[in-house]
Amino acid sequence: MFSFSITARAGRARTGVFTTPHGDLATPVFAPVGTQATVKTLTPAQLAELGASLVLSNTYHLYLRPGEELVREMGGLHEFMQWPGPILTDSGGFQVFSLAETRKIDDDGVTFKSHIDGSTHRFTPEKSIQIQENLGADIIMAFDECSDPNDHAYSQIAMERTHRWAERCLAAKTRDDQALFGILQGGVSPDLRTASAEFIASLPFPGIAIGGLSVGETKAEMHAALDIIEPLLPEDKPRYLMGVGTPEDLVNGVARGVDIFDCVLPTRLARHNAAFSSEGRLNLMNATFASDKRPIDETCDCYTCRTFTRAYIRHLIAAKELLARTLLSIHNLRALIRLMETMRAAIQDGSFESRVPDLLAQWQGNAERSLTTKGTK
Repeated sequence: MFSFSITARAGRARTGVFTTPHGDLATPVFAPVGTQATVKTLTPAQLAELGASLVLSNTYHLYLRPGEELVREMGGLHEFMQWPGPILTDSGGFQVFSLAETRKIDDDGVTFKSHIDGSTHRFTPEKSIQIQENLGADIIMAFDECSDPNDHAYSQIAMERTHRWAERCLAAKTRDDQALFGILQGGVSPDLRTASAEFIASLPFPGIAIGGLSVGETKAEMHAALDIIEPLLPEDKPRYLMGVGTPEDLVNGVARGVDIFDCVLPTRLARHNAAFSSEGRLNLMNATFASDKRPIDETCDCYTCRTFTRAYIRHLIAAKELLARTLLSIHNLRALIRLMETMRAAIQDGSFESRVPDLLAQWQGNAERSLTTKGTK
């Protein structure tokens, strides 16, 4: 039911096909984030049109509202949100551990208060798996503990707990039509990253997620962590770098052997009037675009760029029209999906390694600034 085959290599970069019950994923792939069973401002048809093949939804949020039991009764996430392709759900770990002031961690699990109404809830590895089985995504995540990447002592405690929870998640899983990925942690410490990669790789997960990055460490530290773990991970399993999604990060991640990415950044930027472009990140609210007849990016093939001018989009923003968010979301997501298509083609034809400097130069200036890339909204 699940299989992963590598079709081409270029250095550490590789293309492949990950087969799921709801279709094949050509990797490397970028997944738009649909936190609450929807990618903000877009319909499933629009997602398909812009080339999305995998969508991520959030276990924590769907557990709280509308409740995973209701989703199960409605036929699971695919039927509920009317997305026919593969779906990935996270474990809820990152969101729970983000509630620093309202949660309590112990070796069995985490007790936390809902951000919606303050009610008390508890997640354990077994509970996270149960919720994800009710949601019915194709790819599900083991419950893990995130930590401050700069706190070695806490990173070690969280890593060891994550390892114990990984084994419990494997034991709790009952559905054969879902692929459970293990998550490795370890902050930015080489010794912990090595230990976590070796331990998670030793367990019978069909895929491996890389957690605890893009949470405040430097780009150099993230790259160093990926360089450490890449040779320790099984060649025949997909690798998922969680919560990473600037164009530069995608290029650097693919160059280091990553197969799957997700991030809220494209749609979050759209809600802040910003767009990816080969000129760098654009703020379309800027008055200089008021009479600009060009598309957001003349190199882009998305519906927004084929149809509308920068002047029109700026007008929508100034008039507070919701269409602005839709058009910017279409463009930003298509920009990243098109970048993945370009990199897959370059790996296939053997030109990827020589093109990395040009790709990084093309997308410079699009990295995150004041907006965080991590999160669920």
